[in-house]
Amino acid sequence: MKFIQFTDLHFVPRGKTLHGLDPYKRLEACIDDINRHHGDAEMCVITGDLAQSGQLDAYRDLRTCLSRLNLPVHLMVGNHDRREQMLEVFTDVPVDANGFVQTAFDASAGRFLLLDTVEHGKGWGSYCERRCEWLNQALVASQNQPVYLFMHHPPFHVGLNCVDRIGLGADGDHIGEILSSHDNIRHLFSGHVHRPISGSWRGIPYSTLRGINHQVPFDFESVEVVPKSHEPPAYAVIFLEEGQTTVHVHDYLDTYRVPYEKESEGRPDWC
Repeated sequence: MKFIQFTDLHFVPRGKTLHGLDPYKRLEACIDDINRHHGDAEMCVITGDLAQSGQLDAYRDLRTCLSRLNLPVHLMVGNHDRREQMLEVFTDVPVDANGFVQTAFDASAGRFLLLDTVEHGKGWGSYCERRCEWLNQALVASQNQPVYLFMHHPPFHVGLNCVDRIGLGADGDHIGEILSSHDNIRHLFSGHVHRPISGSWRGIPYSTLRGINHQVPFDFESVEVVPKSHEPPAYAVIFLEEGQTTVHVHDYLDTYRVPYEKESEGRPDWC
């Protein structure tokens, strides 16, 4: 199975900029690149922070922009989003019995679980008892399938103080306790940190991505304020196979390639 992930769009109403960048144009370029090169992907998952301040106009403009994408799209919420406004515009996005924007569905490679880690009006995330109950039930129902988890806030620290400060805190530990009783979780995909980070947590492989608009610089010292950078945006092209997950991170605005120069005859064309 092949699918696409991107994250942290931070849309503002069309024609406005954020941190000196235009979120609409950056997403437009992302979609054009995906349509051109990855039309064979099964779907796209967007892991939250769809709009910068939850404005209705921003969500409406986002819906217009996403209509260009030639793939099914699954939307998630992040700490910058507002559930009510987002659901007013994207009326087909599923919610659980408690109104949280989380769902479970079957893809060709296994079960996808999309979690809602938003604490309304706060930068940090939460995962309350009702959501924990939903997650546990979803995992029990998926026990005979490979499971792939998606959440906006990673449930662990990544070593960047400014974003760890607005993570999931103790609720991440609660998620970990639930996950520890299941051995079929193949990978955890997150947003929020605006950096490409990979590793493993409690034995579960994970990956994060740069955002579509702005990034968080490689800064281990900042704490109280989250700094911003204009590092290139990226999306992920992900391949799921039995026994393997491969995550390619593509800086889609970087189109430069070194001209090919044929090496001396008899020598292999090494990297």
